[in-house]
Amino acid sequence: MSHTVPAPLFVPRKKPRNLAQGVVESVTACIRSGACKPGDKLPAESDIMERHGVSRTVVREAISHLQAAGLVQTRHGVGTFVLAPQPARLSVAAGAVHSVDDLLAVLELRISVETEAAWLAATRRSAQQVAQLEAALHRILSGAALPGISVEAEQRFHLLVAEATGNRYFVDLLADLGQAFIPCALMAPGRGAHVAPGAAGDCLQRIYREHEDIYHAIERQDPEAARAAMRTNLCNCRERLRRAQAVDSAPVPA
Repeated sequence: MSHTVPAPLFVPRKKPRNLAQGVVESVTACIRSGACKPGDKLPAESDIMERHGVSRTVVREAISHLQAAGLVQTRHGVGTFVLAPQPARLSVAAGAVHSVDDLLAVLELRISVETEAAWLAATRRSAQQVAQLEAALHRILSGAALPGISVEAEQRFHLLVAEATGNRYFVDLLADLGQAFIPCALMAPGRGAHVAPGAAGDCLQRIYREHEDIYHAIERQDPEAARAAMRTNLCNCRERLRRAQAVDSAPVPA
């Protein structure tokens, strides 16, 4: 059974610069300290107004912020109640990626994000960025016999495409993926699928050609071709990873 939190708990220690933020901070502190428990009802708007010396508009703005943060829920005609803590959100950081299934899920995200990044890059890229993409492309090919180098070059290539969008959020998201960024790294010796000699090199040759198509589309400022080439690369990468997973999970002949 819930109870109403005493209004005095909401009195700020010092006058905040932003009135609504002051209310938000007081309620948040009450919740974080455990004084306001899940299911507890917040004081009436008039009580919070009196204790904080603010208007009804300020209180309602603060409640909206608390709702957006997932800390409280308002039931019309009943009141506003403290919510139970939400579970930590899933992260796309490399440390949160533990399996091939996780990598496949990351690839779905990348397909959605990077196809549009390629489109934007083709419309916004600079001559200097084209030169950087070309250098990363050559490094992918030159590292065909050394998968580790090609993985690094491929990661660099995709980050350069993101940078060419002129939107830092693309870069932040892709950088956050870390080593999960290049699923084909699983095909390197000792890191996933057992491949026949030369197979990894053949795979890297195909990867190079796919990136070459992305590069040329961005170079000639053809956004639709860039989007299609990026989708082809990432969808093919997804299929390569699925095949590698199937090989790893196949029963060993007696």
